[in-house]
Amino acid sequence: MSATTLIVPGLYGSGELHWQTWIEQQIEGARRVEQRDWNSARLDEWSDALLAAINESAKPVWIIAHSFGCLVTAAAAQRCTNRIRGAMLVAPANPERFSVHGLEPRTTVGSISSKLPHTALGFPAVVVASTNDPWMRFTTANVWAERWGARLVNLGAAGHINAEAGFGPWQQGLDLFNGLREAHHLYPLGEFDERSAPHTTRERYALRAMERHWFA
Repeated sequence: MSATTLIVPGLYGSGELHWQTWIEQQIEGARRVEQRDWNSARLDEWSDALLAAINESAKPVWIIAHSFGCLVTAAAAQRCTNRIRGAMLVAPANPERFSVHGLEPRTTVGSISSKLPHTALGFPAVVVASTNDPWMRFTTANVWAERWGARLVNLGAAGHINAEAGFGPWQQGLDLFNGLREAHHLYPLGEFDERSAPHTTRERYALRAMERHWFA
C-alpha cells in the first residue's frame, strides 16, 4: 500500500526558504500539518492536529518533522502507532524548554518531557541531529534517539538545521528520507522495533547506502 507524507514544522512554522517547504514540493502528495497558532507551541493542541491529519489520511503516513514538530510527532505516535509507516525527525527541540503552555522558562512550569514516550516509537525512525544545535545538545538528542529506538544521524556542526543555518533545498535530506522509506516500507504497521527487527538483503543495502552517504 502506498503512503501519504506529512510535513510537521516546529515553532513559528517553516518559511519559504526552509528545507521543509522545499521537500514538500519534491514529494508527490506531501502536505503540511497546519497549526492554529504557529507562535504558540502547545504540545497537546499541536499533537491533536497531527493526529487528525493522520486519521484523515486514507493511507498510512510517513512523517518529516523539524524541531518542536519532532516532539509533536512523538507525542501523537503514542495514540496511533499503527497508522505511521515511519518518521524522519530533524533537529528535535529539547522538551525541557517547553511547558504545556508553550515555550516557557524552565524554572516556571514543569516541562513536557513526561508527556513524551520514553520507549521505542513502534515504527522506523531516524533522528538527524547537529553538534551545535542551540535547541538541543547532541548528547541529549542521542538519549532521545535511543529511547525512541531510532537511528541517529550526526550532521556535524549544522546549527538548528533550518533556513538560517543554510538548509534550503536539501537534497541530502530528501535522499535520507527516501532511503528510510526504501529500507522499511515492507514492515507491518505497528510491529517495528529497530533493536530486534530482521532486515532483508534489500533493506540492509539501503541502510548501508544511507550510512555511507553521511559518514564517508
